[in-house]
Amino acid sequence: MSILDIRVLGDPILRQATTPVATMTEELHRLIADMFDTMHHARGIGLAAPQVGRTERLAVVEIDEQRLVLINPEVIERAGKAKGEEGCLSIPDIYADVERPRTITARALDERMQPYEVEADGLLARCIQHEIDHLDGKLFVDYLSVLKRTAALAKWKLEAHHYPGHVRRVSLETPEDLDEHQHPDEEL
Repeated sequence: MSILDIRVLGDPILRQATTPVATMTEELHRLIADMFDTMHHARGIGLAAPQVGRTERLAVVEIDEQRLVLINPEVIERAGKAKGEEGCLSIPDIYADVERPRTITARALDERMQPYEVEADGLLARCIQHEIDHLDGKLFVDYLSVLKRTAALAKWKLEAHHYPGHVRRVSLETPEDLDEHQHPDEEL
């Protein structure tokens, strides 16, 4: 198990499109395991490869014990609209309401490179969409109005100095040991 550093807003990798995964390797299996560990220790519910400095089109999500590996994911159906608060492990302590489709169907490959589809609504749908956005170089703040985005980025500017080199080091303490006042609620 390895806890990876998380790249934060300002790191160019967060704005790059990712490369589709063609074959599963031992290195990618380790990356997937490390991403789940990192996500848990950072108290997140989703994590995309660019957030840990990688360019593969790969993300992991875990909500209510539903654990998903999303390799080369795409949303193939969308329905309804829902507004909800989002945060991001790559923009710590910044939150905003984002409108997204309420329900989705996504297609991806699992860690065995087997295709599957998942129908999702609510938080799971929001998280999958958020992580796919990361794979396309898009962040949740991009959905905000100019005024709200400016305010969020101004707040981030005050926090960014805590992350030299655009890197967030994640604590090695177990998630259960963390004081909830030290860390925000779960982030995408």
